[in-house]
Amino acid sequence: MQTLLAPRLRAGGTIGVFSPSTPATAWIPRRTEFAVNYLAGKGFHIKPGRLWGRADGYRSGGIRERADELNELIHDPAVDCIMAAGGGLVSNSILPYIDYDAIRRQPKIFVGYSDVTAVLLAIYARTELVTFYGPNLISTFGEIPPWSDESLAYFLDIVQGGAPRVLNAPNHWTEDSVGLEEQDVECEAHENRLVTVRGGMARGRLIGGNMDTMLGFFGTPYMPEIREGDLLFLEDCKDYPERIERSFSLLECAGTFERIGGLILGKHADYRDKGTGLRPWECALEIIGKYRFPVLAEIDCGHTKPMLTLPLGGDAQLDADAQSVSLMSVVTT
Repeated sequence: MQTLLAPRLRAGGTIGVFSPSTPATAWIPRRTEFAVNYLAGKGFHIKPGRLWGRADGYRSGGIRERADELNELIHDPAVDCIMAAGGGLVSNSILPYIDYDAIRRQPKIFVGYSDVTAVLLAIYARTELVTFYGPNLISTFGEIPPWSDESLAYFLDIVQGGAPRVLNAPNHWTEDSVGLEEQDVECEAHENRLVTVRGGMARGRLIGGNMDTMLGFFGTPYMPEIREGDLLFLEDCKDYPERIERSFSLLECAGTFERIGGLILGKHADYRDKGTGLRPWECALEIIGKYRFPVLAEIDCGHTKPMLTLPLGGDAQLDADAQSVSLMSVVTT
């Protein structure tokens, strides 16, 4: 199959919102309303999916209900972009029921992060449509600015811009969450420092996402095959050293590190080193240390704020010495 590109997200476009896992729109309605008003204030129309405001215990609905919600947005010609409301743990359940043929016929922008990795990679694997590891509606835009402003700017720069372009890291970042009931609480801002684990330069297809989510469908037809020379992007949150060792060992056993051309590691929110004194990327060194590909760590794309948007399936270049990631081909038409 040939790589597909979605049309650019124009000013005044319609963003459809689906809930592939947790019922975030039901659990935190005030933040949901804030996020909708925030994007509406930026000129976008929001179309809620059929499970908006609904909850079925730990999830927004049954497996087929969640798939049907997504498919309805896929089939709606008025929807330009489909964004996840939030993450969770069970997005992988809906992968067999997504209408991939309809996506091929009418490509759209698909965006989200964390557990939404399953949907993004499955769509790319089955259609070759470039998808976007970027903001979720509520977890990104349901908090007071300025972090949300930066995340939106990064997202729009990618889905409205061209290439080549360098993804410039923010000057500061935070892992704190400021809800609407805590408007007087200031996030602790940290000066941003990326880490060159191993220098060098590599160019290839950018693929990856949330590592823990990938464990739920790795090795299936819904996970893109890792190709020779790929740039692998991985991020996670709430990790411990033993979980990182387990995840990276899976990739080594699968031969992933023998094929990739470079590795990009995101920041870890709420990481606990359990007395080891090791940062997440240091936990992986015992496994990846014998390979010679360049490695850049602490990229801002995942559960910290603000977040960059990465096109999964796009052509990118990693310069670990210069601590930069560049997009080398257009990702929208």
